[in-house]
Amino acid sequence: MTTTSYANILKPLHLGFTTIKNRVVMGSMHTGLEDRFYNYPKLAAYFGERAKGGVGLIITGGISPNRQGWLLPAGGTMNTLGDIAPHRLVTHAVHKHGAKILMQILHAGRYGYQPFVVSASPIKSPISPFKPRQLSDKQIVDTIQDYVKTASLAKKSGYDGVEIMGSEGYLLNQFLSRHVNQRTDRWGGDIENRMRLAVDIVKGIRAEVGEKFIICFRLSMLDLVQDGNTMAEVIIVAKALEQAGVTLLNTGIGWHEARIPTIVTSVPRAAFVDYTAEVKKHVAIPVIASNRINMPETAEEILATGKADMVQMARPLLADPFWVNKTATNRVDEINTCIACNQACLDHTFKNQRATCLVNPRAAFETELVYVKTKKPKRIAVVGGGVAGLSAATVAASCGHEVTLFEASNDVGGQFNLAKAVPGKEEFHETIRYFKVQIEKTGVELRLNTKVNREQLEREGFEEVIVATGVVPRALKIEGSHLPQVLSYAEVLRGAPVGNRVAIIGAGGIGFDVSEFLLKPPHQPQPQPLATWQQEWGIDPNPNYISEGGTQPAIVHPPVREIYLLQRKTTALGAGLGKTSGWVHRAQLKKHHVRMLRGVQYKAVTDEGLWIEMAGHDQLLRVDTVVVCAGQESIKDLMPLETEKTLANYHIIGGAKLAAELDAKRAIREGAEIATKL
Repeated sequence: MTTTSYANILKPLHLGFTTIKNRVVMGSMHTGLEDRFYNYPKLAAYFGERAKGGVGLIITGGISPNRQGWLLPAGGTMNTLGDIAPHRLVTHAVHKHGAKILMQILHAGRYGYQPFVVSASPIKSPISPFKPRQLSDKQIVDTIQDYVKTASLAKKSGYDGVEIMGSEGYLLNQFLSRHVNQRTDRWGGDIENRMRLAVDIVKGIRAEVGEKFIICFRLSMLDLVQDGNTMAEVIIVAKALEQAGVTLLNTGIGWHEARIPTIVTSVPRAAFVDYTAEVKKHVAIPVIASNRINMPETAEEILATGKADMVQMARPLLADPFWVNKTATNRVDEINTCIACNQACLDHTFKNQRATCLVNPRAAFETELVYVKTKKPKRIAVVGGGVAGLSAATVAASCGHEVTLFEASNDVGGQFNLAKAVPGKEEFHETIRYFKVQIEKTGVELRLNTKVNREQLEREGFEEVIVATGVVPRALKIEGSHLPQVLSYAEVLRGAPVGNRVAIIGAGGIGFDVSEFLLKPPHQPQPQPLATWQQEWGIDPNPNYISEGGTQPAIVHPPVREIYLLQRKTTALGAGLGKTSGWVHRAQLKKHHVRMLRGVQYKAVTDEGLWIEMAGHDQLLRVDTVVVCAGQESIKDLMPLETEKTLANYHIIGGAKLAAELDAKRAIREGAEIATKL
């Protein structure tokens, strides 16, 4: 039975010549499978799973119209008849479940990681090592024809339409904005000239494919870079695209090189929807909202208030392909929520690895990590209720095994219970909620406050034991480390009192998290209010902004503590943080005046503070509190020695197996993998 709570999400969208069954768009997310024809059966399974899960419209990862447009060397293209066959696998897999699918045409321009890069002007991008060549007038005309040919081939492949990527700083965005476009010919200068390429591409495609084919254009509605467009210019472009034949207008926010976060977990939910709503006032075609929309309540509010006609989610549908069906049947508590961590999706993409999902390791691995009902149910004990143990227990139970989960504390969640206390990581609550619901749904027997030993496990007759006992913080071993002002990161994140001057030992991910936690004003509401967040990052809150690129001077409140962040290594602090989110954490600490020191040797803690050695000289940091974030040690005492004989088979996963950097991505994947092998 369909609930009425989310009626706007589930309402069909009629486009005249075709109907999309609901208002949910799976936005473009490059997985890496697009780039090789032999991976298209896996890509078809990936998209087919989301279509089966109820999504109305799917947009593929970016496919280049020509070699110059490659994002990576030998990237995915659609420019010969030979490209059609693998794509038909994808369109068939989606259509058999009643969804529509668009192929995104993406020309990387100066963002390409390959030597053929071109752009509006020969200005090097800060995120690619190659300086682009400036396109000549003839080359621009040829590029338009390449787009038209690609769209025509997409139609022959069974796609319902194409999305033209005109945002995020890729080629068309480079032409649209003065940030890159410094031309003086008919393709540069005022906005009417700068938008000529995008408009001519749309006109050319519409003339080629006819009226009964969706053309979606992803338009940058907020550039967030110097010399970016104003909202008045964005609206001029939007209206011209509508006149040229666009069916749907999608939202793009920020360039990849912008120093303002747009999708990481600290960005408030639906932070940019008001800019979409402003554009929607000026066009008659449906407009799609995007960025940090991950739960039905947010999506429904956007649609119910008329701020957009559809909502786009990419990462949330990696996290849970059945998001729409769960929403439609009032099972929102069962949604595996995207926590916007980027660790397995975007970070993988930018490292040329296959994208997947931290909370859903099956994403893009549907044909390889398969959950099937067992014909031989076993009695399985999982020891440890962190995310590794939760993953193992719930997947094993869903496969039909009889599972008991032992947790020594009074709640499940493990290190996620610490992470969720960090400002900007409130989404981690959702993962714990999801696993708690799965424990109930799959019939896992949960025993809290139970520290179990091997004798008990053997006595209860378990056939398989999965050890997921996690880690403990590594202790500091210097003179004075026993003093009361020395705290572990776990004690701090659980609320232990901390002084006004703090030294944090260890500058990995936990050190950065603790620094941000201690910078938080004591009564700051969580999550951070949108207006405060916009001020802090210098975003113009006026949807009808007149500032170029929609930026303004940031207002950063004074830090509530004086913090030193220290590491032994001589490399830059935060070098091991995620590629797409690490810069955000480094920027936060820098603008709050955290003093980051490297090449530090720790000598002693005294009542005066922390004695350190740097460059051969001793110095005293006069601090009230020393917080130790110097790694973890695995708890693996349950594991038998190789020479010991046991009645059960023992397996070890997660932090208990390897304590390095609290890798939740690896922990959840290992839990799922071991559960499918038992």
